[in-house]
Parts: sequence; structure tokens; C-alpha cells
Amino acid sequence: MIIIPAVDIKNGRCVRLFQGRMDSETIFSNDPAAMAKRWQEDGAEIIHVIDLDGAFEKYPQNLDSIKSIVESIHVPVQLGGGIRNMDTIKAYIGIGITRIIIGTEAINNPQLVKDACKEFPDQIVVGIDARNGFVAIEGWTQTTRIKAVDLARKFEDCGVTAINFTDIHRDGMQSGPNIVETRRLAEAVSIPVIASGGVSTIEDIKNLLPLKEAGVIGVITGRALYSGTLNLKEAIKVSKK
Repeated sequence: MIIIPAVDIKNGRCVRLFQGRMDSETIFSNDPAAMAKRWQEDGAEIIHVIDLDGAFEKYPQNLDSIKSIVESIHVPVQLGGGIRNMDTIKAYIGIGITRIIIGTEAINNPQLVKDACKEFPDQIVVGIDARNGFVAIEGWTQTTRIKAVDLARKFEDCGVTAINFTDIHRDGMQSGPNIVETRRLAEAVSIPVIASGGVSTIEDIKNLLPLKEAGVIGVITGRALYSGTLNLKEAIKVSKK
């Protein structure tokens, strides 16, 4: 299982939110690229970057910070937030982003996901963020009546490289990942799943490891790393057992 550090960018700074609320930020660094480099030095195999402003404004907002991250590290970067059309996808691929995360448009324009998968094989991730089992969109400000599992099934066999599954109620709360819902989603589709939300300690990583057999290939963690309740080197070591 791959441990994936998160670098969330708001107004050019590295922050973490509680349950995605833009008014509940904690600033961890004024230099997102330096944070990405730190996680790379600690052994990260891929960095998860979210343009939080982009997610709310519906188009890229922190391009300079994103470019700086790509230029500062040599491991792959997966990026989400404000990606609503093919031009944006092409632009990000062009500056060196390895994986593009499509969230809201997976609901509003599923054809974009399918087209992007054809043009950029193995580089498109679907971001499914759920609140009580139902998909949330537009920076988590709107909850749909579409179940996370049903949305995931729509993208079987179209070339999606992974699904990032976030339990919003757990995000930034360090309350432990939602093992039951993550397993349910992973078992429902053949697409590999990356878990997100709630990771607090090394025990949470250990609790996720049995989900590998269900198709969970990685876990994204942010606040736990920044607050020091989880050590990235230790988490990576445990994940390889």
C-alpha cells in the first residue's frame, strides 16, 4: 500500500481544512513546494496536491505554487481542484503533472473523464468525495443524491487509473478512516481505490492494510503528518509489510 502525503494549497500556502470547510483552515507552511520536497525526502512515492481555491472558484487558482512543486521534486504529482475541461487537463499535463483528479465533472460531465482517459492513458483519477455515502461536489459545498458506489461503477472499463475515495466527515478530523465504506467501494469495482480522510496514527495505517486484498492500493494523509501524530517514514515502512 502506498502512503501518499497531501499538500493542499489555499492562497499560495499549504493548509489543512476541517471537513473541507474553507473557513476552518490551519496554515502549516507558506511554501508548499518545500513541504512536498520534505515528504519526498522522507520516502514519498507520489504527492497529492489539491488547489483548494480552484475547487471553489471552478478553475485553477494556484498555478505558480503548483509549478514550483513540480519543479522542486522528482516523484510524481497527482493534482485536483478546479479541473473542469480538457484544456485545463492538457495544461497541467504539459507542466509535468502525472495524474489528474477529476471530481465534480465526474458527476456533471462524465464524458470528460472518458475522453481524458483515452487521450491520457493511466493518468486520470476520479475523485469521489462522500458525505453519508452520497457524492459531494463543487468543493464539497453540494451533496448529490448519487451514491459513491454507483458513481464509481460508471467508470468501469474506461481506463480510470484509480479512484480517490474521501469520507468528508473524517477529513481533517483525525478520527480514523472509514474502513467499512472504503471496503464497500473497493469491492464494488475493479478500479484500484485510494483511501482518504481520518488517518491519525500508525494504527490507522495498520487497520487499512487488510483492504489491500479488496483493491485499496494507497492512502492519502495530510493533517496527521503535519501535526506529528503520524510519521511518514514509519508509515511507509509499515505499509510495505
